[in-house]
Amino acid sequence: MNTADKHYKCINSQTGYAISYTSLSTKLSPEKVEEELNKLRAQVATKNGINQDTVYWEEIKDEV
Repeated sequence: MNTADKHYKCINSQTGYAISYTSLSTKLSPEKVEEELNKLRAQVATKNGINQDTVYWEEIKDEV
């Protein structure tokens, strides 16, 4: 993974399981990050046949 990227996991809130992962550049503005994550959330929900409101993104932070 590129350390210049922020990494996110998409979680199904009904099960608590991560159902998708993505990375976005740290060069993106916070607004653009939110926009991209919302687009991906819709795609993941549709692909998995679940309600978009039950899916959320969480940043993966390295624990050292």
